[in-house]
Amino acid sequence: MKDMDNIPEVMRELGENARAAAAVLAFTPAEAKRLALEAAADAVWEKREEILAANGKDMEFGREKGLTDAMLDRLRLDEARIEGIVAGLRAVAAQTDPVGQVIAEWDMPTGLNIRRVRTPLGVVGVIYESRPNVTADAGALCLKSGNAVILRGGSESFHSSGAIHACLVEGLRVAGLPEAAIQRVPTRDRAAVSEMLGMVEHIDVIVPRGGKGLVGLVQREARVPVFAHLEGICHIYVGADADPAMAVEVVLNAKTRRTGICGAMECLLIDSAFRARHGDAVVEALVAAGVEVRGAGALSAIEGVVEARPEDFGTEFLDMICAARIVDGVEEAVEHIRTYGSSHTEAIITADDAAAAYFFDRLDSAILMRNASTQFADGGEFGMGAEIGIATGKMHARGPVGAEQLTSFKYLVVGKGALRA
Repeated sequence: MKDMDNIPEVMRELGENARAAAAVLAFTPAEAKRLALEAAADAVWEKREEILAANGKDMEFGREKGLTDAMLDRLRLDEARIEGIVAGLRAVAAQTDPVGQVIAEWDMPTGLNIRRVRTPLGVVGVIYESRPNVTADAGALCLKSGNAVILRGGSESFHSSGAIHACLVEGLRVAGLPEAAIQRVPTRDRAAVSEMLGMVEHIDVIVPRGGKGLVGLVQREARVPVFAHLEGICHIYVGADADPAMAVEVVLNAKTRRTGICGAMECLLIDSAFRARHGDAVVEALVAAGVEVRGAGALSAIEGVVEARPEDFGTEFLDMICAARIVDGVEEAVEHIRTYGSSHTEAIITADDAAAAYFFDRLDSAILMRNASTQFADGGEFGMGAEIGIATGKMHARGPVGAEQLTSFKYLVVGKGALRA
């Protein structure tokens, strides 16, 4: 690696090495990729004490930096979370290899047989903030899909990400694959991010995973295509026919299980008919759980509720805070979400099939749910083993981005001396 004072040269070398590795990965057998991920999982578990020690340094750095409790929770590793990283690596390893899968096949009257097959994107750049597990998730998914990856973790997770990355490289060695298949930017210097965003000759797509500031920066300045979501402003609408006990349980889970993730509920919409029948149990349960509910209109009169300001709607709090208001019917709920949502994840709690169908048909967020917590907005929970992020755009990938979403396709055309008239 070149002198760390020369960031452009460092990034150029990473890019060249990644491009060379991608050429090998494009035809790497599925078994070799599986072996690399299994070996990486073994290494993570064997070196868990080293990873936890590295994470301790990052937690100290985060506290000194003044990170919120929710951000520190994103950063923190313990043995259970390392077990989750290991399980994620093994789950991705066990998945069917997407590369070379035939998406469609047909014959033409001219005698041509045409197949559309999955092929890797090439080189993926991943820019993320405090969650060190993204190092493993992104590295595993890119390898599984035949892509080389350049990882640029946040300054907060520098040591943790480095320790996890070393385990991924060990897995590559065991499988005899290029170590440059999974590279990590070895500096906290933010100049490396700016360089990545312009590496059009070396990187095929950038995936930013973090807060509004990071994702907004990437979307504004990247010359490389981007898979991204700007914010996770997730709504739950408690419909007129919702089961009250279910509503309480789902809303509490969606808000309080982990407040710092993009699938956490940020706005609660309660149907006026539901409130007339069942009262304010849902809001009261949130208040009792320690959530600062910022309620509009009649909800602001509930004990413990803070009166909402206009700017509370459309805000990603990532904390024990949520906005809440009453709506008259599913139509008004949908209109509110269209106005304030971020096209990430929305849920409806209802026993009414017609209301659920209206909600699903009229909204175009990447993920729509019925009678389920928005915290399920996660690639692992979708059976993908892990995810590299949640994409809310409409081009190429959308929703949880797993190994399959990190592929493109090419056409394989076979004839028997076919000539065009």
